[in-house]
Amino acid sequence: MAIGRRGILAGGTALWIGAPSILRAQAQTPNSKIHVGHGFAMHGEPLHPTPDRLEFLNPDAPKGGAVKFAALGTYDSLHPFTLKGVAATGAAALWDTLCWSAPDEAFTVYGLVAGTIEVPEDRAWVAFTLRPEAKFIDGTPMTVEDVIWSFDTLKAKGLPRYASYYADVLKAEKAGDRKVRFAFRDSTNRELPLIMGQLPVLPSKWWAGKDFERATLDVALSSGPYKVDSYDTGRSITYRRVADWWGKDLWMNRGRYNFETLRYDYYRDNDVLFEAFKAGDADIRQENSGRNWMTKYDFPAVKDGRVKREEIPDELPQPMQGFVFNLRRELFKDRKVREAVGLMYDFEWQNKNLSYGFFTRTRSFFGNSELEAKGLPSPEELKILEPLRGKIPDEVFTTEYQPPKTDGSGNVREQARKAIGLLKQAGWEIKDGKMTDKAGKKFAFEIILNDAGFERMALPFKQNLDRIGVEMNVRTIDTSQYRRRTDSFDFDMVIDIWGQALSPGNEQREFWGSAAADRPGTKNSMGLKDPAVDQLCDLVISAETREDLITRTRCLDRVLQWLEFLVPQFRNNKELMAYWNRFSHPDKTAKYDPVATDTWWVDEAKDKVLKRGEK
Repeated sequence: MAIGRRGILAGGTALWIGAPSILRAQAQTPNSKIHVGHGFAMHGEPLHPTPDRLEFLNPDAPKGGAVKFAALGTYDSLHPFTLKGVAATGAAALWDTLCWSAPDEAFTVYGLVAGTIEVPEDRAWVAFTLRPEAKFIDGTPMTVEDVIWSFDTLKAKGLPRYASYYADVLKAEKAGDRKVRFAFRDSTNRELPLIMGQLPVLPSKWWAGKDFERATLDVALSSGPYKVDSYDTGRSITYRRVADWWGKDLWMNRGRYNFETLRYDYYRDNDVLFEAFKAGDADIRQENSGRNWMTKYDFPAVKDGRVKREEIPDELPQPMQGFVFNLRRELFKDRKVREAVGLMYDFEWQNKNLSYGFFTRTRSFFGNSELEAKGLPSPEELKILEPLRGKIPDEVFTTEYQPPKTDGSGNVREQARKAIGLLKQAGWEIKDGKMTDKAGKKFAFEIILNDAGFERMALPFKQNLDRIGVEMNVRTIDTSQYRRRTDSFDFDMVIDIWGQALSPGNEQREFWGSAAADRPGTKNSMGLKDPAVDQLCDLVISAETREDLITRTRCLDRVLQWLEFLVPQFRNNKELMAYWNRFSHPDKTAKYDPVATDTWWVDEAKDKVLKRGEK
């Protein structure tokens, strides 16, 4: 399942912005039954078999008012589907997709642009029938030709993840005046019918004669609930609600997209960004720094109630965040070297002294969920892992993975001793205070950051590495340069993060697959190429039952843990929200999207009180 909701913790600020009922066994084909309906679940049945009122939405929410967000960095493009340029925050939401992913279910899609979804029992293809009312904002209809063009173009010229997600899709073809059919390579990729539902429908006629792979500030013809209203390149962008949006009365949209305008102001420094929020220049902030949450929210507006704070439990798998080694570098190819470097990261000291004990050490790529690998492999897991013995780390079979732990005192003498021993096994030794190989080359590398706030994490790590003669240079660069260097893998180490869904699937190839390792801009930032991991990704994707998916994902988790291509950092299983008290939101939030601000609205009474300066 595609997912990208979370921002990196402890420095950056994450910002976001009537159909037929289910008919089962509707028809017969030579090979399987065809399921037809307005929704389709990855496993089991949809929670909403008929169009329903959603309890995490308020269909009577008033429309209107403005909301201001603060964004970190800059942008130079309004084209979010190409690798070139840095797209403006929120730009990808300007185009509707074939389906809507329900935030109260693990992975279920319901027709958005598509009114009807057809899937055979073996999932060898999927067909979508477009709603006749689905239109671009100029009033022209979305057509089957637009869908086919969008698929072909994104797969061939779009962001690398599209080529990865659509690798098993053979073709898109017209199957009727308003029906499009996607044929798959085979029936093993069980997630593909839902993945195709996430396809954005782009206007083929608008793009005719234009270079799709070029970054552009041209405002393309859109179809979604908001359109670009105005922008100041790199500094701000404002989106305005489309009053006559074609999809505003669909059941899943009643109570969403309530703000008249959404404005994003850009700041180059996270401290300045936070000051902007304190001054009221931003309305809503999702806080990712435990230190900030514990120490900086003592300003007058918080104390007198003009700014509200909420800690919202998050039931999604917790993301894996860490210091990531570039395995393309010869320096980091030996796992002993990576293990030695990881030993010198003192999470316990950092958490106590810099984050007030707010965080928990991350140990799993699927933490906080039933997908997380714990203890030793179960008999069901061993059936999958045993054929890979000798191709995966031996520890997978013998030892539960746990990242190194210190007493939090800052004394890392024991960790240093172990690290020096590992480096010696890998051919390194200390000469004149510097870790040196047999050729006399010093152990030195650079970590690049795109936010000065991350230096608080990197500098104590650097100091500990200095103790064993390893030189880590810390360099903070601007957003555009960081994007260029990471997209082309021109780095030794970065901080990266992988968010997961409760129903992992095709995105695992984009994260860990060998084919993604050399594609610029992919999430395989470490350059992992491992046939065993490729095989495990394929098994996850082909899982036919929820039980199989859990078992196979735990196997993948175990292998990723012991490959040690990153130094795990930390997590928090709550979303931290602060906002000026001029908004209301539904009492109940969606289970898997608890901070969905598209369900909020400006509360006129609260807004008047705030504008009068009352407490």
